[in-house]
Amino acid sequence: MKKISFIILFLFVIFVSSEKVFSIEKNNIKITILYDNYLFSEGLKTDWGFSCFIEGTEKVILFDTGTNGDILFYNINKLKVNPKNVEYIVISHNHSDHTGGFFTFLEKNNKVTIFLPASSPQDTIKKIERTGAKVILVDKPREICKDVFLTGEMGTSVKEQSIILNTDNGLVIITGCAHPGIVDILERAKDIINKDIYLVFGGFHLLDKTENEINEIIGDFKKLKVLNLGATHCTGDKQIKMFKKAYGKNFVKFGVGKVLNVSNLY
Repeated sequence: MKKISFIILFLFVIFVSSEKVFSIEKNNIKITILYDNYLFSEGLKTDWGFSCFIEGTEKVILFDTGTNGDILFYNINKLKVNPKNVEYIVISHNHSDHTGGFFTFLEKNNKVTIFLPASSPQDTIKKIERTGAKVILVDKPREICKDVFLTGEMGTSVKEQSIILNTDNGLVIITGCAHPGIVDILERAKDIINKDIYLVFGGFHLLDKTENEINEIIGDFKKLKVLNLGATHCTGDKQIKMFKKAYGKNFVKFGVGKVLNVSNLY
């Protein structure tokens, strides 16, 4: 009897320990900005476009690929990111500042699964499949690996998807250009997972918005209880300054070379 009790206790300790380890892993999600038109770390190249590398999730993910494959790989090499580690690629939308480095990347690593908006051109899909990579077309919200979700296609003239990370701290939402509307994307994310928004970052596509319109969007962010944000890429210089003023210490600066640990943003 004592022997059985000891075995049960031993198994319970292993189970609890494994749960703690998993929680730590979730909180150690690391995101590296590989491509942006803003500079965070010296010695890297900036260019109009966006790409980031996500580690610590069940699958290693590359989100978008910037405009130019040579610049993408210059930054990848400088940042000592191993492209062979990428298992999933998510493309936000079919614009060259997010897809331009795509086929250069596939020359280095075609052992990947690629999540494309369902409206992607057929010739692009066939060209990808000829490289040996696997293509999955996304129209609706879906979980692509544990605690990593896609919003599904949103918008009308430009169809776009965003990434949602379900972390212990809350939702982390990553946008490419937010063509469907940044507020609509945040609302979609909360519809998918009813949790607070810990961080949203990426391009917000607000270059043509007036100060009054930006103030309204900031008000919507506050209503949605967005705790931290990092506006970059196509948001607009003036618009980024307004977000920074509104969010103060909760504004996270982004740019090429930024390495973000979800458990420690600053």
